[in-house]
Amino acid sequence: MADTKREIERKYEGPAAQGDTGGLPDLSGVPGVADIVDEGLAELDATYYDTPDQRLAAASLTLRRRTGGADAGWHLKLPVAEDVRDEIRAPLSDTVPQDLSGLVRSRVRDAELVPLVRLVSARDVRHLLDASGALLAEVSLDRVRAERLDTAAHTAAWTEIEVELADGGDPAFLDKVEKRLRKAGLHRSAAPSKLAKALAETGGRAPVTRGTTPAATAAPATAGDHVLRYLRAQRDAVVGLDPAVRRDLPDSVHSMRVATRRLRGTFASHGKILDPAVTGPIGDELKWLAGELGVDRDREVLTERLAQALGELPPTLVRGPVRARLRTWARDRRGGSRQRLIAVLDGERYLTLLDTLDALVTDPPLLAAAAGDPRKVIAKAVRKDLAKVSALVAAAVDGPPGADRDRAMHEARKRAKRTRYAAEAAVPALGAPAARLAKAMKSLQSLLGDHQDSVMTREALRELADLAHAAGEDSFTYGVLYGREERRAAATEAALPGAWTRVLEQTSV
Repeated sequence: MADTKREIERKYEGPAAQGDTGGLPDLSGVPGVADIVDEGLAELDATYYDTPDQRLAAASLTLRRRTGGADAGWHLKLPVAEDVRDEIRAPLSDTVPQDLSGLVRSRVRDAELVPLVRLVSARDVRHLLDASGALLAEVSLDRVRAERLDTAAHTAAWTEIEVELADGGDPAFLDKVEKRLRKAGLHRSAAPSKLAKALAETGGRAPVTRGTTPAATAAPATAGDHVLRYLRAQRDAVVGLDPAVRRDLPDSVHSMRVATRRLRGTFASHGKILDPAVTGPIGDELKWLAGELGVDRDREVLTERLAQALGELPPTLVRGPVRARLRTWARDRRGGSRQRLIAVLDGERYLTLLDTLDALVTDPPLLAAAAGDPRKVIAKAVRKDLAKVSALVAAAVDGPPGADRDRAMHEARKRAKRTRYAAEAAVPALGAPAARLAKAMKSLQSLLGDHQDSVMTREALRELADLAHAAGEDSFTYGVLYGREERRAAATEAALPGAWTRVLEQTSV
C-alpha cells in the first residue's frame, strides 16, 4: 500500500562540488547545528518511467523504481510548491504499482509507461543535528551517472548536493544552510530534479505539455486569444487536480468541479468566439463530470450545515436520537460513492473527455468574432450575461414566496456564477471593471447560494423527519430546524433587492 511523505529539499551545484576533490563543505558553522553525523555512503540505482513522449516530465512529475538506501521501492513525486513535493511510496515490485499508476492516469491516459532513464548515484550522507540531537536536515553529495534508456544509450555524469529538511522542520533553516553553501561557491541547480537534468544532459527532445502550441505562450492579442488562455488554465486545473481528488485531499473535489464549471461557463458566454456546435457536446460531458464530482461534495456540505444547525440549538430543543440519526443518514447516503468516483476517473468516458479538451485548446473552433478587439467582443459577452442575471433577479424579487421563487433564485445564482467566471476571464482584457464585476457576482452568488442551501437543507430535514417517524423516534427537533431554515431563507429573499442595487452601483463593463 502506498504512503506519502512531504519532501522539502533544495539542490546545489558548482565547481566546489565537482571533480575528485569535490565534497561537502563544512556546515558546522550553520546557526542551530550542534553536531554533524556521517551516515556513510549509499549506492542508489533508480529507473525512471514515463510515456514515450514524456508526459510526466512535462508536468514535473517523476516516477521511479529505486533500490539501495533506506527507502527502496517505487516513488512518485508530485510538485506542491517551490522546493516542496509529495513523495508517494510503494513497495518494490516488477511492474508499476496500481496505486501509483492511477495517480498519473490523467497524464498517461492510454499511453504506456516505459523505462526512460537510469540513474546510479553514490550518495555521501550527513545528518545535521541540533543541541538536543534532533535531526534538522539531511545533506548529501550525490555523484550521479545517467543513462538514457528510450533512445541511443547516451550518458551523462555530474555531482550535486542535496539538502532535505527534516520532517516538521522550519523551512527557514534551509536558508541558513544555503548561505553557507553559497559562501563555499555553490549555487542552486538550474534543473528542478535529477531526472530533468538527466533528460537535458542526455539529449533527445524536450518534453511538451499536451494540448499546447507555440501560440499558447504568446501574449494574448485577440478576443480568441484571451478566451483560449482562460480555457487552457481550466483544462490544466482539471488534469492537475486529478491526483489530489484520487488522494481525497481537502478541497480537491470542489476545485476540480469549479474548473469544469468555468469551462462550461466560458463555452456558454462566448458562443460568438467558439463554435457552440463543437463546445456544446463538450459542455454536456463536463456537466456529467461535475455531477459525478458533486455526489460526495454536496452531501458533505449539507451534513456540515445540519450538524452546525443542530449544535446551535439549546439542549431542551434536541429531542430523540437526532445526532445518531444524522450520522446514519450521512453514512448511508455516502455509500460507495468514493469508489464510484475513482471508477469514473479510471473510465474511458472521463479519459476521452480529457483528450477532447486537449484537442479543443490545440485546434480551437474559432468563429469570426475571435479575431476581434477583446475590449469590445469580450465586454459585449459579459454585458449580455449581466443582463440575464438582472432579469432572473427581477423574476425572483417580483415572484411570490414558494417553490417558484426558490427556483428563480436558484437560476439567478447559476447565472451569477457564470457571469462571475466570464468576468474573471475578462480581467486581462478589461482590467478593473471586470475585476469589480467578478467580485460583485461572487458576493451575489454567495447570498443566493445561502438561499439554495436552505432549500436543500429543508428537503433533507423532511427526509430525516420521515425516517425518524417511521422508526418511532421523536421528530420535534427536525421541525424546529425546518422553521429556522425558513426564516433564514426569508431573510435572504428580503436582502436580495438591496444586494442587487449595490451590484449595479459597483459595476460598469
